[in-house]
Amino acid sequence: MALADQAHSQPQPGLDVSVAIRAYNSTETIGKILDKLKSQTGTEGINWEIIVVDNNSTDDTQKIVQDYQASWDRPYALKYFLESRQGAAFARRRAIAEATGEIISFLDDDNFPDSHWVAEIYAFGKAHPKAGVFGSRIRGEFEVTPPKNFRSIQGFLAIKEYGETPRLFNADKLDLPAGAGMAVRRQVWLDSIPDQMRLKGPVGKSLASKGEDFESMVHISRAGWEIWYSPKMCIYHQIPACRLEKDYLLKLVRSSGLNVCTLRLTKAKPWQKPVIVTRIVLGNSRRAVKHFFKHRGRFEDDVVASCEMAFFVSSLISPLNHLKNTRSAK
Repeated sequence: MALADQAHSQPQPGLDVSVAIRAYNSTETIGKILDKLKSQTGTEGINWEIIVVDNNSTDDTQKIVQDYQASWDRPYALKYFLESRQGAAFARRRAIAEATGEIISFLDDDNFPDSHWVAEIYAFGKAHPKAGVFGSRIRGEFEVTPPKNFRSIQGFLAIKEYGETPRLFNADKLDLPAGAGMAVRRQVWLDSIPDQMRLKGPVGKSLASKGEDFESMVHISRAGWEIWYSPKMCIYHQIPACRLEKDYLLKLVRSSGLNVCTLRLTKAKPWQKPVIVTRIVLGNSRRAVKHFFKHRGRFEDDVVASCEMAFFVSSLISPLNHLKNTRSAK
């Protein structure tokens, strides 16, 4: 086995936490993330590891991780694995397969964890044994100033701030944490998630299958596990200027809306499906009409209002998108 796919130290069975980083062309950020993880505090009594899953990068991501492995001087392992199948869902599955921690926590390659993030994951998991998933507090670090009223759509960029108090999410309403910063009990994942999911997540620059993290959490919720927000598990999401451009935001929001029906029908009983579809169509029709009259004449200049309308409309037609994808998958 090549050095790139080996742990720097021998595998340790029965670890408490595995931190899994999904990396795709991450030359500019992977070293910074590893430095943040090397500087974690309060982990002296925690057995943990770091796993980098390279999702088929074409830059020097692998070399950078190898350089860190060669000089790694921490008691917890740094491992590297190449996942050639493109897509966030494939990378996450590879991390689950390779991890040995009871809890697996995920970072994207633009997430910088707080100095006590790992310790807080461990503490929250111990304090909430019924939590199958618990999500981080995600703060945005912006290259440029966000548009006016951006807070109302910031969740589409995986910015999740719900204050200082832990709270339960509601999977039935797709009220869920982001996949970035998510911690999941490994056995819960293995017991709850099917071998094939409908959504593959971002593939390169494509956002068409975005929502794979929500899909997995819906499965876990349907299996009877709680899903929580943990405010002390804090990470910082790096938002470059290009992700605040109107065209990118509209594309992101539309992709999310088009998969609403697929997510709401996940594990739904046959008799529930027509009820769910009817609610999606009627609810988003009402929201779109109300939003149009509230903001008419301002959509050209108001990025946030345009994004909200795009979400209502794409959610409205999401049953058609679900039907198309279902037929093409057969």
